[in-house]
Parts: sequence; C-alpha cells; structure tokens
Amino acid sequence: MSFTEDFFTNPDGLRLQYRDYAPIGEVTGMPVLCLHGLTRNVKDFEDVAPRIAALGRRVLVVSQRGRARSDYDPQHERYQPLVYAADMAAFLDQMEIPSAVFVGTSMGGLMTIALNATRPDLVAAAVLNDIGTELAEEGLNRIRENTSSPEPVKTWAEAIERTKASNLTEFPERDGDEAYWEAFARRLWVKREDGLFHLDYDPAITAAIGDTDAPTLWDYWMPAFEGKPVLLIRGGLTDLLTPQTVAEMQARKPDMDFAEIPNIGHAPMLTEPESWAALEGFIKRVD
Repeated sequence: MSFTEDFFTNPDGLRLQYRDYAPIGEVTGMPVLCLHGLTRNVKDFEDVAPRIAALGRRVLVVSQRGRARSDYDPQHERYQPLVYAADMAAFLDQMEIPSAVFVGTSMGGLMTIALNATRPDLVAAAVLNDIGTELAEEGLNRIRENTSSPEPVKTWAEAIERTKASNLTEFPERDGDEAYWEAFARRLWVKREDGLFHLDYDPAITAAIGDTDAPTLWDYWMPAFEGKPVLLIRGGLTDLLTPQTVAEMQARKPDMDFAEIPNIGHAPMLTEPESWAALEGFIKRVD
C-alpha cells in the first residue's frame, strides 16, 4: 500500500486522520474520495484504494470524527451524517479539490447524498455502496444489536471471534476462511495502553441510531442527482437496502448504474469480482 497519512483540522477544531494515495501512472480524471460506514475508518478501503489509484486516480480516505486516529468529539450530538458531510466539504476545500468522485459505503453513502444536496459542486459522481434513500428497519436493528456491546476483549483470538460472530451472516462464504476474519478484525480493533483490544471508535457514535426511525432521503435524491453519474451497489443478502427501494431509485433516475453482488450482505468490500468490475467500469467512464 503506497499512501501518505496526515491530519486536517475540521471547522470544530478536531483533527481528522486521512490517507492520500497518489495516482499510479498517467492521471486519468478527478480524485476519488472514499467514505466509510458507521463504525469503520480509513482501513476499510486499504484493499480497494490502491486498485483505484492504479486507474490513474488520486484517492483520499478519511476517518470521520470519533474513529481510529481522528479526534473523538466531546459533543456527542455532532456524531451524525450531516456534520460529517460538512467536515468533508471543509476537507476538500482545504485540499483545494473543486470536485471529486465519491465512493460511500453505508453511512458514507448517506454523507454523499447529504453533501450533494448542500454542496453539489463538490460531488461530480457518486458510488453508493449498499445504501439508498430508505433504510430498512431490519438492517438498522441488526446494526444496533452489533454495536450495543463495545466492551474490549483480552486476546486477539477473542477479537477475531467477535468479528466473525458479528459479520458471518453478511459474508457466509467466508465461514472457514480464518485469514479473511483476521484481516477483517485488524480493521476494527486496536490494542490500547491497558493491554486490551478495543473497537477502534468512540462508543458514543452509535447513539445516533438508538431508537430513532429510519430516515428517508427521497427529497435529496432527484432532481439533486439529475445529470450526475451514479452507481448503486447492493449486496444480494443485505437487510438494509431493499429491492423495492432500488426499483424506486431506478424509476426516478433511469440512467443510474446498478450492480447486485451475490452471496454478500451489508456491505460489499468492493473487491469482490462483481463489485470491482462495476466500480472499475464506472470510474473509467467518469472524467
């Protein structure tokens, strides 16, 4: 992995970690900004970001406030997508990037939709990874359950087992692939000074999805994305993005690209053959 890592200061004075992957070979188009899901961080894109860079694109990945090496926010009410979206607008402005291709997984997709509504100049094209304009309550309940017990564990083996137990239903074909689960766990857990392994985020970030109703974002969909390239990726086993929501999004934006990834739940890693084929083709078409 060839990247530089640094920090920028957001409008609230918090330092946010980011990785910057230089384009490999001739530059072929505008930069790509990758946005992770609720409890994830820059490591979530460590496999796919180099692939995108190899297409001649600069790739930027940010750990949102409260994740990994980014500062935790003492005002927990600011842990929500509209605030994160404002952070990303400030980030691109500071980096002097007038527009980018956004790749948003889960919460990152919600951030993309929100930012396109508030700063459409920044969003040239969007990849929405297993997220749409409506969130299924079943999927939200699963996420609530998975994030309800952030207690640390004593051993690395326990961290791997916890990772597998929480995610096996989403990646059933990986049941016996221990190397996969170890790599997965390394993205989620960190050993701290107390000698224990902790999930690498502020537990307060999950309060925003407590008992609130699932949001609907139809008002932010069209005409906001009219004329903009959009790729929607859905995990075939996902419980968060329903086929009905996909069909309605397609009906309102008939030119939207769509790919469904078999035997994957929420959310595809974007390195699966079907995911990468869709993503690579989309990025190559966007200047």
